[in-house]
Amino acid sequence: MRTFLIAESETPDERAARRAHAGKSSGETYAATLRQLQPDARIEIAQPADADTPAMTPEALTGYDAIFLTGSPLHVYDDTPEVRRQIAFMRAVFASGTPSFGSCAGLQVATAAAGGTVRAMPNRMEAGIARRIVATDEGRDHPLLAGRAATWDAPAIHGDEVETLPEGATRLAGNDVTRVQAVEIRHDKGIFWGVQYHPELALDEIAVALRRQAASLVEAGLARDERDVTDRADLLDTLHDAPDSRAVRWLLGVDGELADAAGRRREIMNFIAALPMLDRRGSR
Repeated sequence: MRTFLIAESETPDERAARRAHAGKSSGETYAATLRQLQPDARIEIAQPADADTPAMTPEALTGYDAIFLTGSPLHVYDDTPEVRRQIAFMRAVFASGTPSFGSCAGLQVATAAAGGTVRAMPNRMEAGIARRIVATDEGRDHPLLAGRAATWDAPAIHGDEVETLPEGATRLAGNDVTRVQAVEIRHDKGIFWGVQYHPELALDEIAVALRRQAASLVEAGLARDERDVTDRADLLDTLHDAPDSRAVRWLLGVDGELADAAGRRREIMNFIAALPMLDRRGSR
């Protein structure tokens, strides 16, 4: 039986707010997705950014088969105690040799922990759906993206992005909005696979996130008014309930890469399948 650790970097207040709106914290969302993909796995959730969470050593982290880093409102470029604790945790993950995967802020934390940089996106956001993601030459044959179409859409909502990749990183995919949409990072004894988008999220969770950030999306010029945001969120809710609806797929301009759960989760499924290849704990 595999044991997975989910590391969520939301603060306690942010976890409570997400539960109030979406029903789950980011870590609980990841746990629900992983239980569907690996019903027999043992899953633990930790909050390494919290002040009262004891620091985990590389030795302790070798006890897990894989570690997952969630998204969160955390800004990696802010020099706060929460950010410092989260980056220290990720450095311990790399030192442990345990395979790791992250999405959105999880990718950004891994980037910073390995020596890269993250920035606020200049004069833009990516919200709802990341469009026309394309693999790089290195990404076309990479197992993280196995089974992906030549171009695909994915759930996304972020205002930060990777600015520079660390040494030992390989950019695997990007689009016109965000150059780094998928990456492999080899650092210390570890291997991290990550994406800027959210393969773990259900479409109704993206709809909740859009409604919560409606004012920001209008301010960013992505919508004319909050009614536009609500209309888009309503369509995502409808597609969540009826993923095979040709009419709703047409209205949103998406296909099964986004509408079908297996399509959205492809990178997580590929990561789990590749765990025997990625495990470097024997090299310690």
